Amino acid sequence: MTDVSHLTAEIADLKRQNGELAGLALATGVILTQLLQANCKRELNPQGAATRIMENAREAIGGYSKATNADPVLTKRALEAVQQYEDQIKSVLAV
Repeated sequence: MTDVSHLTAEIADLKRQNGELAGLALATGVILTQLLQANCKRELNPQGAATRIMENAREAIGGYSKATNADPVLTKRALEAVQQYEDQIKSVLAV
């Protein structure tokens, strides 16, 4: 028989770890977005600069996924995140 108290403690620990990782991901995303926005604003073509950065990111994700046989869920979410960042960054850049 499984020790329910052990499983409950393990689930609580995993929830805490997940919360910590989510907080880290949020902070990283906010900082990254702000840095990229500031960098792109300095360019003559800020929208084009953002597009180039995101295309390079997509290529890097594709290369990583192929090289490591990454889980398709990981790859899909990474590409969705790149799109999220691109949308956020471009929303404040001059056209």
